[in-house]
Amino acid sequence: MLLSQLINTLQTIQVIGYTDDFEFDNITIDSRQVKKGTLFIAIKGYKTDGHLFIQQAISNGASVVVLEDDSKISEQIFIKNNVVKILVENSRIALAKLADTLYGSPSKKLNLIGITGTKGKTTTTYFLKSIFENANIKSGLIGTNKNMIGQKEIKTKMTTPEAHIINSLLNEMVKENCKQCVMEVSSHSLELHRVDFLDFNVGVFTNITSDHLDFHNNFENYLAAKKIFFDQLKPEAKIIYNKDDENYTKLLKDSKAEKISYALHSDADIKIDNVSYSLEGTNFTIKYLGKEHNVATKLIGEFNAYNATAAFAASIYSGLTVSQAIAGITATPQVPGRFEVINNNNKKVIVDYSHTADSLKQALSAIKHIVQDERPVYTVFGCGGDRDKTKRPVMGSIAEALSDYVYVTSDNPRTEDPFEILNDIQKGLKKDNHKIIEDREEAIKQAIEKAEDNAVILIAGKGHETYQEINGVRNYFSDKEVALKYL
Repeated sequence: MLLSQLINTLQTIQVIGYTDDFEFDNITIDSRQVKKGTLFIAIKGYKTDGHLFIQQAISNGASVVVLEDDSKISEQIFIKNNVVKILVENSRIALAKLADTLYGSPSKKLNLIGITGTKGKTTTTYFLKSIFENANIKSGLIGTNKNMIGQKEIKTKMTTPEAHIINSLLNEMVKENCKQCVMEVSSHSLELHRVDFLDFNVGVFTNITSDHLDFHNNFENYLAAKKIFFDQLKPEAKIIYNKDDENYTKLLKDSKAEKISYALHSDADIKIDNVSYSLEGTNFTIKYLGKEHNVATKLIGEFNAYNATAAFAASIYSGLTVSQAIAGITATPQVPGRFEVINNNNKKVIVDYSHTADSLKQALSAIKHIVQDERPVYTVFGCGGDRDKTKRPVMGSIAEALSDYVYVTSDNPRTEDPFEILNDIQKGLKKDNHKIIEDREEAIKQAIEKAEDNAVILIAGKGHETYQEINGVRNYFSDKEVALKYL
């Protein structure tokens, strides 16, 4: 594509260089990925600043550079190297707009469904993907565990990738004849303009509790970031929202899109009822348009009745039938690391991604509901480093109150001292039913080997992750594999 075709879509402050004859087919924010024909966009990150790597990008062959801060590089470097300089107010917004234009607005060629909330995003996308694929509708997925184009898996490190990655994925989905795409939309992505200019037909709100306060500073800012998603939806779009979450009114009050509610404890357009679950799965009913429908899923817990119902509603309002939606829910496989049960005769281990106070409480409450005080409950958990410190003692208190015994260990300490994290957690522990073991494998080993034969052991925090990040280095580590080793 010619630069002159793209540049008209941007609100520029300054353009230096001749733009008519530059043709390129690639956008990147990583100077190491620059080659001839690449447009480099310098964005300010939280660990480094892309503006510091403009010289490297030019050396690697960048013919066009988009930037928002021209104080870090001389104008003469652009002129000397015959590189077009485009100064904009916000590089991230420019990235989203250029990516949308370069790939021909692929989000408009799919039925794009965005799911946002604190918990349930990943599972809801799995339910939706299963519904569509079970109905022989090829679909894509963008999310925490992986990205998918049909059945092809693409590894990911972000819940919601940067804008040029999203648009590239959507473009590939269109080329591969996908008709639907389900996508997790994180609060970070909304704050950082990663989903700007995407054409969502359906937006789903699962729930919201305190999370990511290291990034947003307080709950009000976190709520405001989530609200961006619904404010940006077009009037013809549909919002599927959890009416049992009291924050829905604040989130949706300014959205012009049509709103459809689902709930277990409130009157709603789509009503959940008769929820029952065991370690084998969940059964419940959905009341919709005056009719009751029985639903069964292999996924466990009341929270999965909510997730399945959100997916039911999103698929119905994407043109599928009730029978197609229910069949797809029933066919949904276990989501890796989301209340995933591992059996060894009567002893059971549950691997779960619960890494917030509320999600840990929900996971343990679900286990307590199932075992009914007839089986001991052990919990292995830690808290991530370089993240919200306020939740650490709270999670300790919750684990202690809802477990017979707790092993407090490392999660992903990242750049923090793991023993400082453990000390923070320990402030919430008041009973004598816990043990501190920094080594995560050793903690899992002791929990499994010392637990009674009929025990249920929750390993919380990392879920699907196959690494442990220590001092900025990711070392291979899988809670599930370690659990299987000692079972």
